[in-house]
Amino acid sequence: MAVVREFTLPDLGEGLTGAEIVRWLVQVGDVVAVDQPVVEVETAKAMVDVPCPYGGVVTARYGEEGAEVPVGAPLITVAVPEGSDDGSAPPVTESAADGGSGNVLVGYGTAGPAARRRRVQLSPGPPRETVAVAAAGPLPVISPLVRRLAREHDVDLRRVKGSGPEGLILRADVERAVAAPARGPAPAPAAAPAVAPEGERVPLRGMRGAVADKLARSRREIPDATCWVDADATELLAARAAMNAAGGPKVSVLALLARICTAALARFPELNATVDMEGREIIRLPEVHLGFAAQTDRGLVVPVVRAAQTRTIEGLSEEIARLTEAARTGTLAPAQLTGGTFTLNNYGVFGVDGSTPIINHPEAAMLGVGRIAPKPWVHQGELAVRQVVQLSFTFDHRVCDGGTAGGFLRYVADCVEQPLVLLRRL
Repeated sequence: MAVVREFTLPDLGEGLTGAEIVRWLVQVGDVVAVDQPVVEVETAKAMVDVPCPYGGVVTARYGEEGAEVPVGAPLITVAVPEGSDDGSAPPVTESAADGGSGNVLVGYGTAGPAARRRRVQLSPGPPRETVAVAAAGPLPVISPLVRRLAREHDVDLRRVKGSGPEGLILRADVERAVAAPARGPAPAPAAAPAVAPEGERVPLRGMRGAVADKLARSRREIPDATCWVDADATELLAARAAMNAAGGPKVSVLALLARICTAALARFPELNATVDMEGREIIRLPEVHLGFAAQTDRGLVVPVVRAAQTRTIEGLSEEIARLTEAARTGTLAPAQLTGGTFTLNNYGVFGVDGSTPIINHPEAAMLGVGRIAPKPWVHQGELAVRQVVQLSFTFDHRVCDGGTAGGFLRYVADCVEQPLVLLRRL
C-alpha cells in the first residue's frame, strides 16, 4: 500500500507570496528521493530549486512551465510506501520543534534522512492524503498580489471563477476577467472606443515585475533630489594599479568606491537610514549593508554586502566578485538581495557619463558612478588630460537637507581625487 502525499509551494521567505514555474525537474512516474529538487521556480528575488520532503513515485504535477503559482498551491503528489523511510521526512509546514526543518531551499533540506532511489510498487486505489489550501477570508484567494490586481482593475472577485485547486482564484483568472468585455446594459451611442495599441506584450512578473513595483513605489513615496560633481579619478586608478602590482588579492575599482562610501557614511550617518512615516521617525541604522547594482541576463539585481563598514578593501573586492558571479548564474538566495541600507550604482559600465538614480526603496540614498574617461582638466594650474568621472548622488530629502548631501558627495569626490588620504586612515 502507498499513501499519496501532496507537496505544495512552500513559503520561500522574505514576504514572497508566489513564484513562477521555470522548469520541471521531474516527470510523472519518476522516482524521487527525500529532499530531491523537483522544480525550478523564479520568485521576485531569485531563482530557486525547490526540493520535495517526500520520497516515492511522482503521481501528478500541477502547473505548466511559465505559470504563476501562489504559496500553498499544490506542486506535485508523491505516492509514498506506507511505513517506508522514503516518506519519513515531515511536511515543510511543520516546525523544527516537531522534527522538521521547515526549510525548503536546496542545501538546507528537511530533517528526514535522504532516501535511496528505488522503484516502488503501488497498490491500486491508494488512499489520498491532501494538504488543504487555506483561503483568505470568504473568497478562495490566498495571494495578496491577486487581491491587489483585482483592486487596481475594479474586478469583483465574487464574480470570478477560480481555476486553481478547490476553486482557488489565481492571477490568470483575474487577468482574464480584466480582458473580458464588460457585461451589462448597452450604453448610449458614443464615439468609437479607443483601440488598444498593437505590439508585443511582455508580462511584468517575476523579477522584472518586482523591480517595476519597487521603482514605482520609490517614485511615489520618496521626495528625492539629486546633486552631482565631476572628479579627477587619475590618482584612484593609480592607487588601484599599485595595490594590484603588490602581488596580493586583486582590487576592483568598485571595491575602492565601496570603501569610500562606507567612510563617507561614517561621517554622514544620517544618510544610512530609512523613514518610518507611520511613526513619523527617521531610523538611522548602525551597520552599512551596501547594495550594488548588477546587470544580468534576467534583469537588474542589487546584491547586498553585509556589514560593509567592517571589511577591508580586499575583503570588499572578494565579496563583490562572489556576489556578482552568483547574480550572473542566478544562484543568489533571496536573503542576499534584501536588507540593504545604501546602494552604489556603477552605470559607467554601460559607457555613459551621468544619470539620476532612483533610490532603492526603503533606503535613503544612492551614489551613481559614471564612466571614467580621459578629458581635459585643470591640474595644478595647468591644462592636462586626466581620467574624469561624474558622481551623482540621489537622496531622500526627508532625512537631510542639501548641505548634508553636498557634504557627503564632496567627501566622496575628495577621496576619489586623493585616495591616499583615505587609505592612510584605514
